[in-house]
Order: sequence, then C-alpha cells, then structure tokens
Amino acid sequence: MRRAKFPDEIRDGDLIAAADIGSNSFHLVVARYTHGELRVIDRLRESVRLAAGLRKDGSLTPERRESAFKCLARFGQRLSGFKAGRVRAVATNTVRQLSNPQSFLLPAETALGHPIEVVSGREEARLIYQGVAHGLPLTDEKRLVIDIGGGSTEFIIGRGYEALERESLQVGCIASTLRFFEDGKITARRWKQAQAEIAVELQQFGAHYRERGWSEAIGSSGTMKAIGSIVQANGWSEQGISATSLEILRETLLKVGNSNLLDLPGLSSDRVQVIAGGVAILDAIFKTFRLGQMNVCETAMREGLLYDMLGRALHTDSRSTSIGALAERYGVDTAQAARVSETAAMLFDQVKKPWQLDVPAQEILNWCSHIHEIGLAIAHSQHHAHGAYIMANSDLAGFSRQEQQQLAAILRSHRRRPDGEGMRNLPPRMQPVTQRLTALLRLSVLLHRARSDDTLPRINLAAEGNQLTLELPAAWLDNHPLTRIDLEQERDYLKQIDIKLQVSKSTSRDVAA
Repeated sequence: MRRAKFPDEIRDGDLIAAADIGSNSFHLVVARYTHGELRVIDRLRESVRLAAGLRKDGSLTPERRESAFKCLARFGQRLSGFKAGRVRAVATNTVRQLSNPQSFLLPAETALGHPIEVVSGREEARLIYQGVAHGLPLTDEKRLVIDIGGGSTEFIIGRGYEALERESLQVGCIASTLRFFEDGKITARRWKQAQAEIAVELQQFGAHYRERGWSEAIGSSGTMKAIGSIVQANGWSEQGISATSLEILRETLLKVGNSNLLDLPGLSSDRVQVIAGGVAILDAIFKTFRLGQMNVCETAMREGLLYDMLGRALHTDSRSTSIGALAERYGVDTAQAARVSETAAMLFDQVKKPWQLDVPAQEILNWCSHIHEIGLAIAHSQHHAHGAYIMANSDLAGFSRQEQQQLAAILRSHRRRPDGEGMRNLPPRMQPVTQRLTALLRLSVLLHRARSDDTLPRINLAAEGNQLTLELPAAWLDNHPLTRIDLEQERDYLKQIDIKLQVSKSTSRDVAA
C-alpha cells in the first residue's frame, strides 16, 4: 500500500502532548522525544467528573459543561505554541453517550485549541494497553489489563505491545456509584445487587478471557491506583491489590455504611464520593476472572496516545494495518485498488497546494482508494452504500469515530449521487477536505472504470477555490466515449458537494509518465 511521505516527522528534541478527556478526570501529559525515547516533562490533572453531569436524554448539565471548558482552556494555555500534529486529544465514554456530541465538541475544541477525537470503547482499550505495555518491562507472557474509568471499564489481554483481546463495558466508578450508592449509603443489599448486575455484564466475555489465559493481571488509571493506595496504606497488601485486601476493603466500606463518613488512610478527598462504585466493580472483576493478585501500573491511556503518535510518525500506523486487514477480509481486487490509488495520488499532488491538502488528507485518500470496493463483498447493487456501512460500523484499530465517519462518507459518495447530507453531518472542520477528497476519488474511479492495465493519457488537474479543471487529450476522449459521457454526468454529481468540474481537451497524445 502506497504511503504518504511525512515532511514534518517527530525529531529529536520535539515536544508532543496527549489529552485524555475522561468521564472522571481530564489529563494532559507533555513529553519530549529524545534519543529515541519519550520523556514526560509535565502532567496536569483535574477531576471534572463529566459522567456525573450526563442526563438521561444524553445532554450535559451546564455546571459540568462549564467545568469541562474551563479545564480545557487551562490545558490549551499549556499547549500554546504546539504544532497541530504534535497534540492528540481523545474523549471517551461520556462524550460517546452524548445525544449531540458536536454541541460539546465544538466549544471544547475552541477552548483546547486542538481537535478532539471521540474513540470507541475498544479503541480506548487498545490505547490503554499501549500505555501500560510501554510502562512495564517487555515480556512474551500474556497480560490481563483492566482500567476502571468514570463511565466505562476496559479489559485487554495482550502480549508485548499487541492487544490480542479488547472489550469495553458500560460500568464505571461514577456511573456505578450513582446507580447503586447515589445517596452515599453502602449496604449489604445494595452491594449484592451491584455484584449481580455487574457480573451479568462480565459474563459476556469472562469465560473466553479465562480460556485465553494470562500470566499477570495489571490495573491501570485512577480507580485502580486509589484502591491500591488504600490497601497498602492500611497494611492489607504489601504490593498491588490482593483478593484478601480487596475483601477487607469491601467489609470496611460496608461497616462504615456511608461514603460521606469514609476516612481511610490512602483515600484522597477527590475519590471519596466515587470509591464505592469503583470497589464494587473491582470486587465483581476479581470474582469473575478468579484473580488472586493484581499489580497497579502508573501509565494509562494518555501515555498510550503519546506512543501511538510516535508510531504514526515512525510509519507504524495501526490505521494502515486496519485498512489492509479490511481489504483482505472483504476480498478487494488489489489490482484495481492499486490503479485507483496511483491515479488518486497523482491527482492529489496536482491540487494539494491550491486546495491546501496536507499529509493526513493524503493518507485518507490513499486508504479510501484501497477499500472503495469492499461493499462488493455484499452485493454489486449499492456497493458504495454497503462499503460505507462496513467502514462506519467496523471495529478498526487506530481510528477515531470521526475518522471512520469521514471515510464512510467518502466511500458512500465515491460513485453515483454523492451523499452531501452525510458530509454535512461531519464536524465542520472535516467537511471541506472530505468534499475535495471525494472529488479526487470519484475521478480516479471513473478513469479506471474499464478495470484495464492500459496506461492512462497525461492528465492535468487544476484547482481554484471549489473549481476543478480536468484536461485530457482530445484524441483519447474521442476514443473513449463512455468516459466522456461519464465526465459529463460527473459535472452534475459533483455539484451536490459544491465542487464545479470543467473538462477541457488538449491536443497532447502523451501518456502519463
């Protein structure tokens, strides 16, 4: 698969940053890339508790929105001067559940000063594993990694730096506290109810995970660290979290009976109100997975984001791997994909300056070129719509939800009438480039409709604003009447996405070099 060249790769001494917009806390970590390694030089954390403001109708309370924007503005001040490609910000479970994510994301991005990606639960799990794996000694043994967040809990079995199994459940320390212990009371009856309901969720994959097996269990992020601090500060566990220490902690919570009265060594004030939900989740996890011991890791998803950024810069982008796997799974005609990709790259090079298309845009066009026909595995009729559905709903490592929606919009529009409405549903910052990449892909597919290895003539493409001028040799057009008719029809189609196409004839008989 042809890959774009990166003119602005991460170099020795460069700073990069990752923002984790979680359901409980917001984190910002800044690192310097030096001598082939990432060295963290700054960390910021604020307990925003976004999940506590999530209403049943999928909206956020004004108080939590305001807290979130203020926190992101402070992060944005720290990120002042950072280049666009040096910051990745990711939102997780609570933003995933919003009925209108854009109403939150647009002001949030303005406050932060950088785009914010929304990732799926399984992609969140992959990023968590990347952070944990890079924070521990490398081993060939399998590890079980569990991260209890504010709104969801992620489960990963991995080996080395590869996540082998990824799952995400809609149970988190804030959500579970509000569900089972909302008024602060902790009773045996409520605890039993929490265990029963959480266990039902865990049964979906618990047996499969136990069958895969692991040599070590690792806990990641704030809830795990909080529980580890409590059991160690009280002398209930020498290292990490043991099954015995967790049992003592559970009985202690039940004996106190109310979160508002908790005063335990190792329990920080910002964790008091949500610790019951977190311990209830971990109690159910220990029982379902039959754990005797869990160690606690200092690294988490934000570090995973840093290493994922570094991997992309060093040409080990998991998104390219996902696209290749998708093409193989759906039996893509690789010869045709290569033809379309080569032509799309050639057209891209001709218009990238006037259209201000960057390397990430080139990557998107390249990926779409290689999988634009995946829908043929379902049916030829409406295969562009089938392909878009596959792209939008597949579990693809490395991609944010917005990126998958963008690729789906392009695939949906690569033939016949473009889906202008689908593009308008994208974040505003993505819409212009999506329209332009769609036009380039459509022209590339159209020029290879014959699925032939015959060399194309010399093609000139010029862009000015939303005007495209395509120049082809007159003789070639006369000998390809079907293409000529397709191009005439294409003018009307491209108007649907605000692109004006003009086709002109040249006297050249040259073929493309």
